[in-house]
Amino acid sequence: MLRRLAVVPLLLTTCLAAPAATAHAATAAAGCADVRVPGAAHTVSACLADLTTTGTVPTGHTDPADWAGLEAPGTVTPSGVPGVQVDGYFPDTSTTNTTHGWHHDSQFVLRLPRHWNGGLVVAGPPGVREQYANDRIISDQVLAKGYAYAATDKGNTGAELYRDGKRPGDAVLEWHRRFAELTRAARWTAAAYYGHAPRTTYAAGLSAGGYLVRWQLEHYPRLYTGGIDWNALVFTRNSSLLTTLPPALRAYPRYRAGDPDAHAEMLAAGYPAGSEALWDHHYRTQWDFLQRVIREEVDPGYDGAAQAGTPFCPAGTGAGCDTDYDFASRPAPVHRAVDRIALSGRIRRPLISIQGTLDVLTPPSAFGDVYHRMVTDAGRAALHRYVLVAGGTHTDGLVPLAPQTLRPMLPSFVTAFAELEAWTRPAP
Repeated sequence: MLRRLAVVPLLLTTCLAAPAATAHAATAAAGCADVRVPGAAHTVSACLADLTTTGTVPTGHTDPADWAGLEAPGTVTPSGVPGVQVDGYFPDTSTTNTTHGWHHDSQFVLRLPRHWNGGLVVAGPPGVREQYANDRIISDQVLAKGYAYAATDKGNTGAELYRDGKRPGDAVLEWHRRFAELTRAARWTAAAYYGHAPRTTYAAGLSAGGYLVRWQLEHYPRLYTGGIDWNALVFTRNSSLLTTLPPALRAYPRYRAGDPDAHAEMLAAGYPAGSEALWDHHYRTQWDFLQRVIREEVDPGYDGAAQAGTPFCPAGTGAGCDTDYDFASRPAPVHRAVDRIALSGRIRRPLISIQGTLDVLTPPSAFGDVYHRMVTDAGRAALHRYVLVAGGTHTDGLVPLAPQTLRPMLPSFVTAFAELEAWTRPAP
């Protein structure tokens, strides 16, 4: 089911400011018993007057740096949700996540609202971020509806995530295992805390987090009622960041220099017309960085002993330069490494995918459209609703780059989540 929606103006929810005396009323004592999370190596529980970012920012139970740039300026989110927050980590040997001074990966956050609606939402972060990345765009939204919320750091974070694991693809495969591990643990914890298991469990995520949602519904469907992804990644032999980023790295510098052919090359690579105002920012901050990190994860031999190549090497540099990378010509072991993390489209639970039409990190023609075709080709079209959001781009924080053209996607996420609820609501 494919739909194209005009984006409605940003929905602003009135923010109920907590009095100063209660905004800081976080305590792990005073009647706030430790909450057990099965399998966790370490946990810290805290009773909070407000589990949303309105409350967790002043108490230090979130990290604003982790969600910086993911929301449009001026976004106001729900607040006033008391409950218990559990921070912790599962056993792991990698140490890329330094949050809380733990220097330990597989960190998670679990939020249990006092007034529970019987549901659970589990999320993974976009990019190389950590467990608090979705606090504004997902956690605040679903907590206000009464859901318990859990989020993982995916098991490795940061610019050197490719160091985790022994084989190409291992670090990304861990993302899926950690998401499922947290889902199982959160379901058990909620059942013990509230007295019954969640009636609904949804997977949700943006970008790399959206890719995790798709994988979970393909591989771990029994854990979920359904899922929602937002500008999600795709990994296949024919479509991934490794096939879309190198053409942009080659063409954009020439476009910036005035080469008349370069614009056509950008469009041919899938970058949508009308998104030109976003290209420079993505070239400087995302395209080159993500190409090198993801390529190092699945194809470490391309640049020999180097780690994630040479930043912004000019086209024509030759062997080892990611600007010149050509996935199709790489040897069979590299293709098999991508196969290990590839999606199939064989979802087994309802999924709503929202995709911005002006996304220049996961452009629709190479990502959202591709996955919708994969689902259809796999015979699962009845389980997939694909929503194209006019003027949406990869993250809402980019809207100021072209405010006359771009529109925030958070309202579309809120609308789509409500649609997912209605679609999957258990019969009375």
